[in-house]
Amino acid sequence: MDRATATRLAATEYRRFEELLRSLGPDDWVRPTDCPAWDVRALAGHVLGMAEMAASVRATVAQNAAASQAGGGIDALTAVQVRRTAALSADELVERFAAFAPRAVRGRRRLSAVIGRLTLPEDQDVGGHVERWRFGFLFDVVLTRDTWMHRADVSRATGRELDLTPGHDGVLVADVVAEWAERHGRPHRLRLTGPAGGSWSAGPGGEEIDLDAVEFCRLLSGRGRAEGLLAQQVPF
Repeated sequence: MDRATATRLAATEYRRFEELLRSLGPDDWVRPTDCPAWDVRALAGHVLGMAEMAASVRATVAQNAAASQAGGGIDALTAVQVRRTAALSADELVERFAAFAPRAVRGRRRLSAVIGRLTLPEDQDVGGHVERWRFGFLFDVVLTRDTWMHRADVSRATGRELDLTPGHDGVLVADVVAEWAERHGRPHRLRLTGPAGGSWSAGPGGEEIDLDAVEFCRLLSGRGRAEGLLAQQVPF
């Protein structure tokens, strides 16, 4: 994905996540999500914490140092983010996210340009497969997918309709499909429905999949029970 597209998608996704948070009522914040350890409030705290980390080198260092003291890894990092935002009221959390989102977009673009070709120091686990990512993949792709998937989590948890458009969500999903197809490397026929959907194929024959686009991504993220080619996970 070129950096201009990545930057545009990041800015739009942060804006849509903020709009969703602003639509929530008091009862919505305590609803459970598809992330078993988090209710909506905790999930939003993680997304805020990740935006803060992307926006500031100081926050990046501080969060990762705290995560290392707790054992290291992505689970420790997200736990730090949830804990450090827990004292904020819902309104304070939303306003803080709104303030940091534009800074996160700029920070991610800058860091991707400067260190994008370098490799992250820690292994990443994708569906039981250990791999190393470049910083560019993290800043340009994964952090936007993470926010997008959590927007879907909040929408599902609160019964809100998910705001989807071909020009934004369709581009995100198409990128996921391309990576998924490259990872499994097998013939397939894929038809995804909804505003973010489309049709793709590779090779002769192969598995035929007809599914909602968001549900497809949920399964590839490890949410729900997946079989066949859908068991091939993609980072979110």
